[in-house]
Amino acid sequence: MNLLPRPVSYVDGGRLCAYQGWETVLVDGPPGGYRLLSSDDGVLIEAHDAAGEMNALQTLRQLLGAQAFRAAGEKPAVIPACEIVDHPRFQWRGVMLDVARHFLPKREVLRYVELLSVHKLNVLHLHLTDDQGWRFESRRYPKLTEVGSWRSDSRFGDRRSAGMAGRPHGGFYTQDDLREIVEYARQRHIVVIPEIDIPGHSQAAIAAYPELGVHGGDVWTDWGINERVLNTEESTVDFYRNVFDELMEVFPGEFIGLGGDEAPGHEGELVRAVARHIVRSGRRPYAWDEVLESGPLPVGTIVASWRGVEPGITALREGHDVVMCPEEHVYLDYRQSESLDEPIPVGTVTTLEDVYAWDPVPAGLTGEEPGRLLGAQANIWTEHLDSARRVDYAAFPRLAAFAEVMWSPAEKDPAFVQRLAEHHLPRLDALGVEYRPLNGPLPWQKLPGVPGFPR
Repeated sequence: MNLLPRPVSYVDGGRLCAYQGWETVLVDGPPGGYRLLSSDDGVLIEAHDAAGEMNALQTLRQLLGAQAFRAAGEKPAVIPACEIVDHPRFQWRGVMLDVARHFLPKREVLRYVELLSVHKLNVLHLHLTDDQGWRFESRRYPKLTEVGSWRSDSRFGDRRSAGMAGRPHGGFYTQDDLREIVEYARQRHIVVIPEIDIPGHSQAAIAAYPELGVHGGDVWTDWGINERVLNTEESTVDFYRNVFDELMEVFPGEFIGLGGDEAPGHEGELVRAVARHIVRSGRRPYAWDEVLESGPLPVGTIVASWRGVEPGITALREGHDVVMCPEEHVYLDYRQSESLDEPIPVGTVTTLEDVYAWDPVPAGLTGEEPGRLLGAQANIWTEHLDSARRVDYAAFPRLAAFAEVMWSPAEKDPAFVQRLAEHHLPRLDALGVEYRPLNGPLPWQKLPGVPGFPR
């Protein structure tokens, strides 16, 4: 059972029991799975592992009602007498948060870690660098943040418009900030994957160290694909080996993101060289699906399939593990309706119902592919999301639908939207999440007159 309660097996006719605490016992079972038993004797949790216990506690919190999601105030004292046996469908249940285009302060990243935990999501992919900003403190190369962490202006709306915000934008995380985020996430059984994007989306680094690039230039103030990329000199490869060494000291997890997307030209050897360095360091490279076109990849490379599902199918057949994140289904910055009230409408319409209807397992797989489908992630790009309030609007409640897809069996529940409205939106209210109402944006969530690029 994920975040939205479904019918459960009640022990004693659905009677309510006083809630005083729980006891946890570790047992065999699927990773992240648990059994929760509530009776007059208290709450018993049988979990496969510590992550399973955390998932059970989130379910217990749900059973206590929306008031249990408030930071203070009177807490409910009773829960249904029930037995719930549950486990996730996918082991990789992720969200990519772009903090490069628009910086989110550390407190907001920690808040998103908490929101992922509430929704039983367990991977946070941080997009730390791009043309518009460098957010990772490098002690070896200080100009990456001195120069690359801020830009003089930002496009306000789609790049085909003439509008600019008219103010600088910037920020970065110190290594201590990022270690704190990693530890905060670890305590909630969430893996944080850092991404430094190469060889494209690198204008902020080139602005700081012009010798890295082909054409030079300042930190970019526009959106879209930038034709300026890293050069392939051995000195550039050495530079990034050093940067990734620093990154891997801060992020101890197995997976390290290196980008590889939307890079005009043929710079694949740079990506492969850094990927080999990551593997030699005992980690696994994680890259966007364009890397399949750059030549042979090191064993262990994980491919994020964003340009539809076909690249993911190709990667599976070539023996790579895959995370599905096709833009037409799980890009949460894409507009949520055809209405002109949608703020800065970009991309295709991706409704709440569309996200819930999606199945991460594409047709055409035989089950005999040498690679593994690990799961999926939803992507939140922030070109047009310049604050935590705007990120909330874009992400929720669609992220709740995505979490349900990642946890629950493939069969869809026709009562999903009703359950969401009755049970889960009050929890988001209690948590202070400024989500998009089901009937459209509130007046202050609109941005009239700011052009987007719907398609």
